Amino acid sequence: MKSRRDFLKRISAAALAVGTAPFFVPPLSWTLPYPEQQTLDLPGEDGMIVRSSRFFDLETPVEYLNTWLTPVPHFFVRNHTHEPSELNAADWKLSVGGEVEKSLTLTLAELATLESHSVVNTLECAGNGRGLQRPQVPGIQWGKGAVSTARFSGPRLRDVLQRAGVKSTDKHVMFRGLDEVPGKVPPFIRSIPIEKALDPDTLIATHMNGAPLTKHHGFPARALVPGWIGAASIKWLTEIKVLPSEFAGNFMSPGYRFPNQPPKPGDAVKPEDTHVITGLNVKSVISGPLDGSSLKAGKIAVHGAAWAGEADIVKVEVSTDNGATWMVATLGHEQAHFAWRLWAYEWKAKSGEYTLLSRATDSQGRTQPATPVWNPSGYLYNAIDQVKVNVA
Repeated sequence: MKSRRDFLKRISAAALAVGTAPFFVPPLSWTLPYPEQQTLDLPGEDGMIVRSSRFFDLETPVEYLNTWLTPVPHFFVRNHTHEPSELNAADWKLSVGGEVEKSLTLTLAELATLESHSVVNTLECAGNGRGLQRPQVPGIQWGKGAVSTARFSGPRLRDVLQRAGVKSTDKHVMFRGLDEVPGKVPPFIRSIPIEKALDPDTLIATHMNGAPLTKHHGFPARALVPGWIGAASIKWLTEIKVLPSEFAGNFMSPGYRFPNQPPKPGDAVKPEDTHVITGLNVKSVISGPLDGSSLKAGKIAVHGAAWAGEADIVKVEVSTDNGATWMVATLGHEQAHFAWRLWAYEWKAKSGEYTLLSRATDSQGRTQPATPVWNPSGYLYNAIDQVKVNVA
């Protein structure tokens, strides 16, 4: 009997024959139809929504976005290729090279001797909300739950780079993981500017919520680039390379880029008229009550989470009359610079049908828009969130 991995590799190879992806859409993200939403009880991934079984993409149900730290079994999973089939902590090594004074090779034990630092970070896929874009765009049809928050711990990337010796001409730092790449699919390699790499909160993370990383989240080590899109935080890290310029590869261009000017659906957008996506947008979601709920009149708790990448959430507003009026929600006490804020509003509801809305404002003065900025890959969706409920 053929293994599931062999079957998936044959599917992936067949997809490559379909054609060439349009701008911004990485190969294989558009060539096959995606399954309908499935909520399955997978071992260690309780109740997650399966968005793709090819490379294992799991979405967090919106009702799980109700704790400041997301339990690992509820943390969304995004893979661009196959997860490594074999991972052995004792054999794992991290190479550091490129434009440095001296190349390094570190074992997990050697990495553990460096000072550990912790960062609570909200990690969000750049395509979160893609399934809500209208007109629709190709790619994984994420709903609202390709986002989660955890406390990541490990040595600072800066400490490793300084040990190798950074040069004044260095401009970017490249990450490569141990993903298994099928056929002619480009490897998932990305780079970040040297300034972000040297930020004291950018990590080589080995732990998540106080425990070693699990396989789905990058064991034994991953990059952690706080406040930026999840694609910057490469999993199963095996190579760091310091470069004189941005890495030239499929997942830097044409992938993960945003138009400099909002295009109209159907317009062609040239890569030179785009920029690399870095930090997250300001955004909020309603995690309760759920869309389509039937509720009893009286006091109803409307609650959710809000985040803003490298900025801080300063206000969340709720509307119970489809945007005619707005009320300020109460922000949760737990907070950290790169993490979401939980929020809640007590609604005294009378019978009727309602559309509940939430919008967040951050410390940079950004507020969620009524409609998202449409783009060919459905990146950075952050329109005002809404749920419809019936109160009896």
